[in-house]
Amino acid sequence: MTRPRTQLPIQWPDPPFNIVLIEPEIPQNTGNIARLCAATGTTLNLIEPLGFQLTDKLVKRAGLDYWDAVNIQRFPNLGNFMEKSSKGRTRPEGERPRGCEATTKRSGLLFFSTSGTKSYTQAEYRPGDCLIFGSESRGLPLELLEANPDDVYNIPIQLEHVRSLNLANAAAIVLYEALRQFNREAEG
Repeated sequence: MTRPRTQLPIQWPDPPFNIVLIEPEIPQNTGNIARLCAATGTTLNLIEPLGFQLTDKLVKRAGLDYWDAVNIQRFPNLGNFMEKSSKGRTRPEGERPRGCEATTKRSGLLFFSTSGTKSYTQAEYRPGDCLIFGSESRGLPLELLEANPDDVYNIPIQLEHVRSLNLANAAAIVLYEALRQFNREAEG
């Protein structure tokens, strides 16, 4: 007997949100995030160097058979990503965005770090935003944090017990908050 499944009513953003992983190191985390992206129509942006090959069996196993449903963008380095995302912000009116979206009032780049002083729930998420996470061992580069202090957010944790959350868990928490805010506004 097939187990019943229910697709809950939700409005998916167009353009979709973007998850950006800067130099991810653990293949299972990236595989889990790829599955999250497939489930939500989110674009996965990978900034090299990666600590593994996308063909690695651990990446494939964590992402299961959903890889064909994931829009993956790869960038050779952070500078290339930043350059491409800024060009994506100046698209002609009416043209679908190819990268991170932004308005004239905000960058569309939201950074998540244990050094952030604002909660991830305080961010104002908009379709096309880039939700940017650092590597598992190093986090986000300090120069990014220093250059974007108003756009750095944190997920509350008890720091006396752990240094940080698992990357895949953090990405899921933030993405679903972005989707929650988007749907609240779409309904209102």
